[in-house]
Amino acid sequence: MESNLTKGPILKSLIKLAIPIMASSFLATLYNITDMAWIGLLGSKAVAGVGVGGMFTWLSQGLSSIARMGGQVQVAQCIGRGDKESAHKYAQTAMQLSLYMGLLFAVFSLVFVHQMVGFFNLTDVEAYDAAISYTRIACGLIVFSFMTMTLTGVYTAQGDSKTPFLANLVGLVTNMILDPLLILGPGPLPKLGVSGAAIATVTAQFIVMSIMVLDIIWQKKENVLKGIHLIGRMSGKYLSGICKIGIPTGIQGMVYCMISMLITRMVSAFGAEAVATLRVGGQIESVSWNTADGFATALNAFTAQNYGAGKIDRVKKGYRASLWTIGIWGLLITLIFIFTPIPIATIFFHEPSAIATAVSYLVIIGFSEAFLCIELTTIGAISGLGKTNLCSIISILFTSARIPLAMILGNTSMGLNGIWWAFSSTTIIKGIIFTGTFFWIIKKCPKNMNPPSSQA
Repeated sequence: MESNLTKGPILKSLIKLAIPIMASSFLATLYNITDMAWIGLLGSKAVAGVGVGGMFTWLSQGLSSIARMGGQVQVAQCIGRGDKESAHKYAQTAMQLSLYMGLLFAVFSLVFVHQMVGFFNLTDVEAYDAAISYTRIACGLIVFSFMTMTLTGVYTAQGDSKTPFLANLVGLVTNMILDPLLILGPGPLPKLGVSGAAIATVTAQFIVMSIMVLDIIWQKKENVLKGIHLIGRMSGKYLSGICKIGIPTGIQGMVYCMISMLITRMVSAFGAEAVATLRVGGQIESVSWNTADGFATALNAFTAQNYGAGKIDRVKKGYRASLWTIGIWGLLITLIFIFTPIPIATIFFHEPSAIATAVSYLVIIGFSEAFLCIELTTIGAISGLGKTNLCSIISILFTSARIPLAMILGNTSMGLNGIWWAFSSTTIIKGIIFTGTFFWIIKKCPKNMNPPSSQA
């Protein structure tokens, strides 16, 4: 395998695996920021439309995480146990599941696109049309995103984070080149607007997927993905093992997205600029979110391999090292959001009222960024232990609290800012609770134990 995470210096192993993943996550952030920066030139209504369409691609990520998380954890634990045959079969089943779910979601999106976009009650015709156009393309070809996510998870489970990073780097360059060409249509090229942004993103996703597939075919190094068959019947045994780990994570992601959809509907009552702020603000916040999620992915693979090998002491030390590293990063983002919100907001908005709304969002959300980083990192560690059910319960419970809290605070003199505070306060609470939960779980485990049996 590319890397055995059960041996060697802990922090060095984590950093070696985490840096390419965090870099890939940063590239994903640039993907979204690049789109928003160019779309912002079309006006806040176009941004609002893409924001609504982006909700459905976000929803799809929750569904795709079933195959990704289930496959990643099971493959990593099998590698930790030295069971390469089971690792290969889990990898194949995860890829099959990803392909079939991606195709089903695409068909559903194309058939019910008007009903999906209609949920948000967009009163502006331009924003509504933009949402329809973006959703049709981005969700209609979502299978590339599904496959890319699962491939990345299986690569990471083996300790190889460099290949996904390089693939994402090529995808980013492609996206950055295509965005202005397709969105604005300079010279003889047609101006495609938000449709161009969707085409650029889907094209980049296809390229990223293709690079990782070609790496499997051409490289001579050992890879559990070599020789898999995408078309055919899935093994019930391995499908069950993937679903046991992946479904709680998938439910958590989709419920989280649906909660955000409901809150977006509340925000839409404050106008298109408020919806645009929510969309762009989320992309700006992804500087911390994607970085923390990238480190969490590395910690997940590290935890799963060492848990599979029965090395609980390494799991504890790996978590503590990760917590300090990502906590400092989150604190830095907090300071940037609170003290320099205006320069950030003016990159994406040009109307004074929209800038003012975005500044308020960044300051309020800024207080929770360090806690967000801690939350995501801890979820990665707990999931690596196979405790995805517990992660889902905590996350769904406290994220759901945003709805009544947003309704209460939004109807006070705070107005829209009350909704932003509902986001920030619940994130702070989740960061504290998840940290305590990890130490509670790990306290019951001996420093070293017999490797756990297969969860299939």
